[in-house]
Amino acid sequence: MAHIDYFFTTLSPYSYLAGLRLEEVAQKHGATITYKPFDLITAFGRTGGTPPMQRHVSRQEWRVQEIVRQARKLGMPLNIKPAHWPTNAALSGYAIIAAQNAGGGDLGALVHSFLRACWAEDRDIAQDDVIRDCLEKAGFAPSLADEGLLTGAETYAANLEEAVSRGVFGAPFYITDTDQRFWGQDRIGDLDLHLAGKL
Repeated sequence: MAHIDYFFTTLSPYSYLAGLRLEEVAQKHGATITYKPFDLITAFGRTGGTPPMQRHVSRQEWRVQEIVRQARKLGMPLNIKPAHWPTNAALSGYAIIAAQNAGGGDLGALVHSFLRACWAEDRDIAQDDVIRDCLEKAGFAPSLADEGLLTGAETYAANLEEAVSRGVFGAPFYITDTDQRFWGQDRIGDLDLHLAGKL
């Protein structure tokens, strides 16, 4: 059975634009997914990247145009200037880690719920009530927002180290069990072809 390690941050517009297509591809091929939220801003500094707000204005302008174009192409609602961006992504990451450890709900829906809250609903994903609401709507106990915080923090930090050591430099980033790496929501189709043995 194929496996995909999915590295992302709940603040990434491109992770938001991925929607649930990764989950659809995984289901199609009988692949499993491990969700690995990590600190992308720190990873930028360690892998030669630059955080969006520190990039040259030409890159910032292109990024805005590209995100808007991709959202329109995908038919997804988007606020290009979210009310709560950037915010602390760690707490939503901890909740995802706790939910993954607990099981019983829909992890893909949970991840997308946080991303949608940020990029389409102007909600602050660092707030306890938002985290609890996303957990509950994805079929998890809202109390997971309070449980396993130490484990969540340790795993979140370990995910960063693993990401850097495995060549992750952006989000979303997908790595198969054969170490094939796919960066960006626009490469999910290539991941699909790879899992089908066509690429």
